[in-house]
Amino acid sequence: MVTNLTPVKSSDINTLRQISIETFSDTFGAENSKEDLEKYLESAYEPQKLGKEVENHESNFQFIYYQNQLAGYLKLNIGSAQSELQSDDGLEVEQIYIKKEFKRLGLGKQLISYAIDEAKKMHKKYIWLGVWEHNEGAIIFYQKQGFVEFSEHIFDLGGDEQRDILMKKSIIE
Repeated sequence: MVTNLTPVKSSDINTLRQISIETFSDTFGAENSKEDLEKYLESAYEPQKLGKEVENHESNFQFIYYQNQLAGYLKLNIGSAQSELQSDDGLEVEQIYIKKEFKRLGLGKQLISYAIDEAKKMHKKYIWLGVWEHNEGAIIFYQKQGFVEFSEHIFDLGGDEQRDILMKKSIIE
């Protein structure tokens, strides 16, 4: 399998925005109203907002390529960039998305491995993430990667409050 991870730069904002909207819509579009989805996408992936996130030294965006084709991306957060917890012991996997045509190729596992490696380099004790309670495929995937449920939070999708399950994986050896 020929894959490559590449850091997202400020000059990549339009590409990041495009893949973010595509993968989020593919993942959640069928289960949500078009109005709520459009409101969320417009706000969450607004170019200036994405630019600030990419420039934040406490966030790390990576594109993953499969056979030289952009297949997905990952966003990691530490410190105050974390959406919750904001513990010095943890690293958040805030976004991990693979385009539908590249799913089931092991790319998600590669991105989780990258997150674990980054967390270990920073001497973190665990990695954590939030996953929509109705995204059963993702929940099963994370469980297979060693994540366990530890809490929950509310995710606002364009005005529709939804429950996310918070999961974490210890990385202390």
